[in-house]
Amino acid sequence: MYFLKNAGSAVSWHHEFGGLFGRDKIVPTVLEAMDIIEHLAAIPLFSGLSREDLDDLVPVVQYKTYQRGERIFAEGDEGTGFYVVISGRVKVYKLSFEGKEQILHMFEPGAPFGEAPVFAGKAFPANAEALEESVLLYFSRNAFIERINKNPSLSLNMLAILSERLHTFTRLIEDLSLKETPGRLAAYLLYLSERQGALDNLELGISKTQLASILGTIPETLSRIFSKMTKQGLIDSDGHGRFRILNRLMLERLAAGEVRFSQSGSHTEE
Repeated sequence: MYFLKNAGSAVSWHHEFGGLFGRDKIVPTVLEAMDIIEHLAAIPLFSGLSREDLDDLVPVVQYKTYQRGERIFAEGDEGTGFYVVISGRVKVYKLSFEGKEQILHMFEPGAPFGEAPVFAGKAFPANAEALEESVLLYFSRNAFIERINKNPSLSLNMLAILSERLHTFTRLIEDLSLKETPGRLAAYLLYLSERQGALDNLELGISKTQLASILGTIPETLSRIFSKMTKQGLIDSDGHGRFRILNRLMLERLAAGEVRFSQSGSHTEE
């Protein structure tokens, strides 16, 4: 997941200009163009592009806002373009025939999603929904392909992002198929700790129900594992989604499958 260098300015931009354009208007004026170029320059997809190249992208960008819980696209919808998160958060997920949700990705400011249609020209393979009020930039497939043809750097950047996404999918499949739920949770907590750069302090930022969906389990099971980890001194929690890692070595061993929880709640060697 990527972050804008100045996510606060994205929120300010939303409040200042959001009411002027509505969801689907193209950003038109000089002031908005300058602001959008600043945000484009901070997005990894557009890294290395010149100011002239960024200027060329402005006419094809659409500004969109979504409320919490609002669907952005559904599985099977025509893939007419892709999105980049400016502020807020978005989840991409699949639903089983029984209605069980499996979250595939969580996207935060700076992250593109729905890129597959740009190259494949196919329908969206999953659903996307705003987890909170979110500001997105939308790039239509046809207009963006025209820019790619003029600037190969765009295609190279997008291939790099898609490669990283494939790596994430591979890791998700490995975790879901080879690791037990405690190991998946341990790996996720270590991932958050590293991503947030706060040493042993971390914040979930999502509900336990959403986390359960990411880890392929149910909230009740997740709550029991959190409780076991706390009792065994692996983690501590303030009860509001903020955690402190107390025994990083044991979490790492649990994530690697070197130890596992027994039915009694203790951990045993593999």
